[in-house]
Amino acid sequence: MTDTWLPSLITATPQEGFELAITLSRRGVKYTQPNMEKLTALRADYAESADGLTAASQVIAINFQTVSAANNYWRS
Repeated sequence: MTDTWLPSLITATPQEGFELAITLSRRGVKYTQPNMEKLTALRADYAESADGLTAASQVIAINFQTVSAANNYWRS
């Protein structure tokens, strides 16, 4: 992927920051597994796995920490 899709980590609100964290996480998966057919096939494995879903939530949380820090935790 060579498109520029992330001009900044700055968001107006924590909710926008959380949504950006989800986008970062999803993009990371696509970068790691660019074959959409294989990615779709693997989704069934982790969609039914408590460990897989917990790991996905952890990645989102880590990305949210990064976005939060970039936004000075939305303090004025």
